[in-house]
Amino acid sequence: MGAVGLEHVNIVAADIGVTCAFYERLLDMEARPIPVMPDYPGRWIYDRSDSPIIHVQVHNPERHGPLGEARASTGAIDHVAIACDDFEGMMQRCEEMGLDYRVAELPGADFRQLFVNDPDNVLLELNFRTA
Repeated sequence: MGAVGLEHVNIVAADIGVTCAFYERLLDMEARPIPVMPDYPGRWIYDRSDSPIIHVQVHNPERHGPLGEARASTGAIDHVAIACDDFEGMMQRCEEMGLDYRVAELPGADFRQLFVNDPDNVLLELNFRTA
């Protein structure tokens, strides 16, 4: 009995189209309508293994507060980590998209990292395994 894995992360988007386009362009993911709720104005964003790992939903002021406050902080969540490949290619893509990013290389670790914020101020930790 207990947790067996993380299903998805939910992002409250100021503009679903902008947020979905960001993930599709930066991470080669695919945004699709939510299968069980085709008329809902949200999206699932799928990784290359066809798993819906990000749920993007419309900002709702009654639930999420004013948009500026919702985007200024992600609450107690500090960041979301995503396994990636092609470290150099990802740096190039960040530069092509005009994104500020930070590289982290930890001595003795078997991975390198890029940190970048999405359009809704969610900090992404992109992990690239080297072994």
